[in-house]
Amino acid sequence: MDKVRVSAAAAVADIPDGASLAVGGFGLSGVPEAAIRALHEQGATGLEVVSNNCGVDGRGLGVLLAAGRIARVTGSYVGENKEFARQYLSGELEVELVPQGTLAERLRAGGAGIPAFYTPARVGTQVARGGLPLRYAPDGSVAVASPPKEARDFHGRPHVLEHGITTDFALVRAWRGDRHGNLVFRRAAANFNPLAAMAGRTTVAEVEELVEPGELSPDEVHLPGVFVQRIVALTPEQAPDKQIEKRTVRP
Repeated sequence: MDKVRVSAAAAVADIPDGASLAVGGFGLSGVPEAAIRALHEQGATGLEVVSNNCGVDGRGLGVLLAAGRIARVTGSYVGENKEFARQYLSGELEVELVPQGTLAERLRAGGAGIPAFYTPARVGTQVARGGLPLRYAPDGSVAVASPPKEARDFHGRPHVLEHGITTDFALVRAWRGDRHGNLVFRRAAANFNPLAAMAGRTTVAEVEELVEPGELSPDEVHLPGVFVQRIVALTPEQAPDKQIEKRTVRP
């Protein structure tokens, strides 16, 4: 099955208002910039995003955030984004913070069809007990608080129940991909991208290099095409457009 779409705009055209999205990337490494910008131009709003972080001001998911298109974020890191902090503290944005390893496993579990699992992470914290602010009211009071988590002991050690994550769509970026959706990720871009792709019911993968079926060895495929529904081949201008949060140089 040829899953290639003519453009990022065509690949995200049917994402509706209020859709949930799993988005790959770690900081600004492996971020599906083309798909995010196409979604920004498309205009969908009220989005519920699951991603390790929410980009930075002006890059990655920060583009959608600054435009007021994101209503809820589930992630593990919110640094480097002043607009994120402003929206959260002013009550414009609902935020669920999840430990990085737990977030990764929730995405993987959702993609594998596992509805929930127990983990010792967060035992004894306010997150486990409930009451952590998910969303503030404009006056600074807590409008929505997190519920307590179900707990159970295994081998004499307490654990809390975490639910697998599935989303309506996923946006990811890969180094190479074929027309069947098989993907290869390069170095640091192999972060949350495979997990986000697994969690999405409809996954859009932008690839820096599109190859024909059969050119990828089964041994080098990181994510099989069964998890990918749409492929977008990046242009020669889009493929090298990669940013970092902070550039450090030496004399």
